[in-house]
This record gives sequence, C-alpha cells and structure tokens, in this order.
Amino acid sequence: MIQTKAELKRCLEWDAKANKIPNHSMRFWIKSLISPNYIWIYICCLRKAEFYKNSSASFLYKLIYVLLKIRLNRLSVKLGMAIPPNVFGPGLSIPHYGGIVVNENAKVGNNCRLMHGVTIGTTSGSNKAPNIGNNVFLGTGSIVLGDIEITDDISVAANAVVTKSCTEKGAMLAGVPAMIKKNSCPVWWEYNRLSL
Repeated sequence: MIQTKAELKRCLEWDAKANKIPNHSMRFWIKSLISPNYIWIYICCLRKAEFYKNSSASFLYKLIYVLLKIRLNRLSVKLGMAIPPNVFGPGLSIPHYGGIVVNENAKVGNNCRLMHGVTIGTTSGSNKAPNIGNNVFLGTGSIVLGDIEITDDISVAANAVVTKSCTEKGAMLAGVPAMIKKNSCPVWWEYNRLSL
C-alpha cells in the first residue's frame, strides 16, 4: 500500500521500468502529446489513487481521491480494464489493454505482468480472492480464481484456468484446469530484470 510520496515515486519508477517507459525527456513529452500512452496514464492514475486513498484523512486528499477515482473509472471503460487500488505491488506491467478484470480482494506482489484478457477473481459467491506472489507472468486469457495461493516466479500460460494453489517456485501452469507443465521456465523478468 502506497502511503507516502516517496513510496509513490518509487512505485512509479518500478512501473515505468516494467513498462519500458523512457525517462521523462522533452522527446517523451512531445510524443505523449501526439500519441498518448493510455496504459501508462492508467497506471499513473491508479498509483495516485492508491496514495490519496491510503494517505491523510484530510478533506483535500479525499476530494483528490474522488476525482482520481472518476478519472480511473473513465479510463477503465476506455481501455477495458478494471483494476482496483491496493492490489498490485510495484513493477506492474501491462503491455496490451483490453479485458483485464481484477477483484479488489486479490493481492499481487511485485513485478507482475498482465497480458490482455486476464481475470483474477472469486468463485461461488465467496469474497476470497487469489494471493499471488512476486515475479508472476499471467498469459493472454488466463484466469486465476478462488481462495488460492500462487508463489513467486510462476508463469501462467495463455488460456489457463488456475483454481488450485501452486507452491513450486519457477513452475509453468497450463491447461484447464491448470497443472504444472514445467518445473523451470524462463520468464519475462529474467529478460527485463528490475534492479531497483
């Protein structure tokens, strides 16, 4: 949870690195005016909403949070993504927008990469959502449901449906229902190592 401006800055730095956003140079700002990166705008809005939601209970901060929440909802409709505040740790990477739905009770660690069509949610009317570790890759169309635990360094293959916990580090989950297909597989963060 982001509670200070220093944590907000650190989190945005991790997110920028994970999404390959260049340093904020003049060239970056000109390109942003011509062709905005709406996913990056969405992530920044999400992180700022987290900060203002978790920070001081002053009236001004509450007002800013409400305004950011409205903007976040509009961007959600535009991009087809529903990600609530305080779910993801630093290093959230979203290369493509569309069809991403995350339950507000889910908890996801650092350096998570979400492809389009990912769902992280509950099942059978329960309000218990998945608890996902650090360095997790969720492939296109993958679904993670229920009161389950997924450890660090896991890859979930495209269109896999994960309904059971996985505690084996470095595994690849695939299939419906998902099972361990590989015990060790290279994944995205090994090529884009976040050294922060």
